[in-house]
Amino acid sequence: MSTPSGFDELIHPSTRLSVVALLAATEWADFSFIRDSLSLSDSALSKQLHTLEEAEYLEIRKEGGGRKRRTKVRLTSRGRTAFEGHVAALRAIVEGAGPNAAPTTPAQSAPAETTAPPHHHQQKQHHAEAGR
Repeated sequence: MSTPSGFDELIHPSTRLSVVALLAATEWADFSFIRDSLSLSDSALSKQLHTLEEAEYLEIRKEGGGRKRRTKVRLTSRGRTAFEGHVAALRAIVEGAGPNAAPTTPAQSAPAETTAPPHHHQQKQHHAEAGR
């Protein structure tokens, strides 16, 4: 199976995908909100944000100073487009593997046997009557 168009290797790792998905639902988010929402350490989140910022998928803005300094993050239009393309690619992969997907071999299209052979049923009934 080939990788669908729009699949983004940069976004795909679960932590980055979680960050981008969270940011896709808002305009701006505080660093602490992202960190707490995803249960990440400051250093783990910083590393992921830096990687996404280098790809121009997000913008980081520092506001205030001293103890009141806040870091805010938002997806850029490039990041939003990449996320939407990646989600569409994941959907295509999942739909291609779903119950409506065409089987690749005749054996896969044969229905599974769900009923026991007739003599098996009779044996179960005989054992049930013997226990009375």
